[in-house]
Amino acid sequence: MTTQIAHINLARGYRGGERQTELLIRGLAGTDIEQILIARSNSRLAQRLADVDVDIREVEGLLSAVRATRDVDVVHSHEGRGVYAAWLRSVLSGTPYIITRRVNNPLGSGFMTHAAYRRAAFVASVAKNISGIVQQYDENICARTVHSSASGLTADRGTSLSIRDEFPGKWLVGNVAALDNQQKGQEYIISVARSLQHSHPDIQFLLVGGGDDEGMLRESATHLPNLVFTGFVENVADYLAAFDLFILPSNKEGIGSILLDAMEQGLPIVASRVGGVPEIVRDGDNGLLIEAASTDQLREAILHLHGDAHLCRTMGDRGRHFARGFTAEVMCGKYLALYKEALNGKNKT
Repeated sequence: MTTQIAHINLARGYRGGERQTELLIRGLAGTDIEQILIARSNSRLAQRLADVDVDIREVEGLLSAVRATRDVDVVHSHEGRGVYAAWLRSVLSGTPYIITRRVNNPLGSGFMTHAAYRRAAFVASVAKNISGIVQQYDENICARTVHSSASGLTADRGTSLSIRDEFPGKWLVGNVAALDNQQKGQEYIISVARSLQHSHPDIQFLLVGGGDDEGMLRESATHLPNLVFTGFVENVADYLAAFDLFILPSNKEGIGSILLDAMEQGLPIVASRVGGVPEIVRDGDNGLLIEAASTDQLREAILHLHGDAHLCRTMGDRGRHFARGFTAEVMCGKYLALYKEALNGKNKT
C-alpha cells in the first residue's frame, strides 16, 4: 500500500530550508512514497518542483493548508507556519506529523507552540545543537537530529572561469546567502572589505544572493572597489567553484547548509561559531571558526588563509571528503525511517 506524505512549506521565498525541502522531495521521488507539496501560490519552491512526480497543492494560508492535508498518512512540516497546520490536522483526524526545525532560536512559550511541538511524532532538528534546545524546551518531545544535506550542485566550468576572468589577478572571497543582515551578518564583510581595500587590493569580495537588506547593504558598500553584489543567482555552484575562500559570518544559524555546498567545491571555510555550524566546520581542520560579530577575527582569518595556499588546499580537500557524509541519500533514508516510525504509532495523542 502506498504511503502518502504531505510536505508543508509555506515560505514566500527560496532559502536554505526550501532547498532542503526540494532535495528531500527529489530524493524520495524514486521510492514508493506518494508525495504532496503544500505551498503558497506561485512559490519558487513549487515552481522548481514542477518536473517532479509530486502533487502540488497551492494554498493561501493556514486553514487552506489544513484542508489540503486531508486523507494523507503523514504530514511533514518544513517551516514555522506549517507546524500549526500539521498540528490542527492531527487534532482533527489524528494524522501523525513530523516537524523539521532549522533554526536555533528559543521556542515560543505560547500554548499553541507548546502543544504543537509536544504532539508531534518527532521533531527532527538539522543540528544536534538545535535538538538540545528542543529537549530543554520540553523533555517529553521526541527530538531527533537529521542533518541537512549538501546539494550535490554541479558547476559549469566555463561559467566559473568567466567569473574569475572578471577579476583578473584577484583572490576571490565569497559569501552565498540571503541578504538578511540581522542573521547573515553581511555588514561585517563590508567592514572588512573597507579595511583591506588599500592594504590588500588583490582580495576581492563577492556577495551572492538577494534579499530585503540589499538596498541598505549596497548603500553601505558604496565606492568599495573590492566588493561586488551579484544579486540572486540560479546556480550558485558556478560561483562557489570560482571562489578561493568561502565566508559565512552569521549572527545565528541552524547549521548553514551552504557550507556543505562550499565544501563540495573544495573550498576552505571561515564561519561564525554559532548554532550547528561547529558540527560541520571543524576549526583548524576544514575551516576556521570565529566569534559572531567580530570583524577583527573575520579579517584575521581571511588574511591567515590568504597567506597560506597550502593550508587552503588542505582544508578544501578535508572539507570535500567531509561533505560526502552529508548527501541527500543519507538525509532521505533518515526521514523514511521517521515516517515509518510515525505510522507505527509513535505519534502523540
